[in-house]
Amino acid sequence: MSKTILKELRREVLEANLRIPEAGLATLTWGNVSGVDRDAGVFVIKPSGVSYADLTEEDLVAVALEDGRVVDGQLRPSTDTETHRCLYRAFPSIGGVTHTHSTHAVAFAQARHPIPVLGTTHADTFNGPVPVTADLTAEQCARDYEYNTGQVIVALLGGDPRRAEEVPGALVSRHGPFTWGATAKAALENAVVCEAVAEMALHTLALESRLGGASAPPGHLLERHFTRKHGPGAYYGNVPRTRTRTAEAAPRPGGA
Repeated sequence: MSKTILKELRREVLEANLRIPEAGLATLTWGNVSGVDRDAGVFVIKPSGVSYADLTEEDLVAVALEDGRVVDGQLRPSTDTETHRCLYRAFPSIGGVTHTHSTHAVAFAQARHPIPVLGTTHADTFNGPVPVTADLTAEQCARDYEYNTGQVIVALLGGDPRRAEEVPGALVSRHGPFTWGATAKAALENAVVCEAVAEMALHTLALESRLGGASAPPGHLLERHFTRKHGPGAYYGNVPRTRTRTAEAAPRPGGA
């Protein structure tokens, strides 16, 4: 395993973890982010119980994708490590995983209710409701609890990689949200969005209950918002690129 690559991954994962409290997604140490290097067969994750204020690159733990062994690091990895490993093994396109106990998303998880699609803000990131898993059985809790937590997410998505890409998050029943993305940073950003749309949904549902029900948003509007950011026809945003000025492209003296 290249130490340079591992250091770069540690830096990315550290930055993503430090954004958890900045974004208001966790109380105390209730959250973690990991990032994977599939060529090396490892992922890097936050250590268990270490405060964000004290967290350093050296504290992060590298874990083998194949069997969950700690391959680099002096501390115990997050207790959610096996859930992350399960998701990485099930969905090869995932490059990062985030788990938090953010207030509004947890409220939906505890109510065992998917976060509904009520407007375009949700549809920009999630192509459908953020679903909620079945409750884990007594047997699943008694043995390999954390890995089985990942398994119920995989089962919820039908093991479908495309669905995992279009709906990059799920609520574990009575527990909280897990989100993922192409990188650790993307996974964290999807956690931010998940919490934001959960809060918006709770306010919207409360207003509808008080003022009267509203019609569901039209499907064509939601689809437009998702596809303008995702897929082959996406056109939202700009890709940074290096601009090279040629003699022909250089502005003329006095020109605008």
